[in-house]
Amino acid sequence: MSMKKAFLLACACALSLCCSSPFAAAPAQTPAPPAPPVHSLKVTILSTMLADEGIGEWGFAALVEADGHKILFDTGARPNTVLENARELKIDLSDVQDVVLSHFHDDHTGGLMTLRRELSKINPAAMSRVHVGAGIFLPRRGNDGGGNIMVATKQAFEATGGRFIEYDKPQAIFPGVWLTGPVPRVYPEKNYPAGIEVQRDGHWTEDEVPEDQSLVFDTDKGLVLLSGCGHSGIVNTLHYARGFLREAPVYAAIGGFHLFNAPEEKLAWTASKLKEFQVGHILGAHCTGVESIFRLRTLMGLTRRTCLVATIGATFDLQDGIRTGSIAA
Repeated sequence: MSMKKAFLLACACALSLCCSSPFAAAPAQTPAPPAPPVHSLKVTILSTMLADEGIGEWGFAALVEADGHKILFDTGARPNTVLENARELKIDLSDVQDVVLSHFHDDHTGGLMTLRRELSKINPAAMSRVHVGAGIFLPRRGNDGGGNIMVATKQAFEATGGRFIEYDKPQAIFPGVWLTGPVPRVYPEKNYPAGIEVQRDGHWTEDEVPEDQSLVFDTDKGLVLLSGCGHSGIVNTLHYARGFLREAPVYAAIGGFHLFNAPEEKLAWTASKLKEFQVGHILGAHCTGVESIFRLRTLMGLTRRTCLVATIGATFDLQDGIRTGSIAA
């Protein structure tokens, strides 16, 4: 074989090997995103104003059951409300170790000590771990002469063997179950009481409830928000959650959103932003306000099945949607 033919044959073989190589031929692969981890989610309202069973009050609390994990979100206003409502609804809270407090106001924290003392008689770990936003223990003063109830509560609670965990940024406390921590105020939602001051760095300033936090669940149907009062603003909270988690549709928003005294123009703006976030269900409780819920329903094009007023015992289920008391259905 001539040198020229041998060279050509070698080139042809090399070219054939390169073209048949699986590495050369394989197209670039984009890895599939991980599946959202929360598959089962149920939220049961244990404190709000409206009731056709149990005790209604100006306060908020809800039991969360997410993929086998149980969390009590807020503890109501009066010492015994949540405890008695749970008993009437035949809900066992003695196996709930984790509590989330959305902020310091006593209509969300008033039941903590009663729940801890009573349920620890059955299970020493019950209500023993409380997740709070940074700033919840700051000194407060107001035109009503009140201060921050959480300062005294902290000492009494820790004396029972319980502990507080503070968060200054988003954190998953279970797979797919996220605490927002304090929420940046990007939009001008002034959803907090006037006449209250907070002391920071030795100075008294208007209390914007800086520790206000919510729970966000990442599910295969989208994000689900659970809010206590929404002092950060429901739009700010959802904007933040969609930033640190993912820009998914918001399947449901549950709880208090402090819209009970909102003027029409604010409700219209809020509704437009919630439509932008593709909010599909609203179960409004506590300070959201009955009329405000009806206005959001109309402005967002929702229905009596997808936008309702919460009652004691009302539920949101990822599979079954919203169920509320007959007085609000």
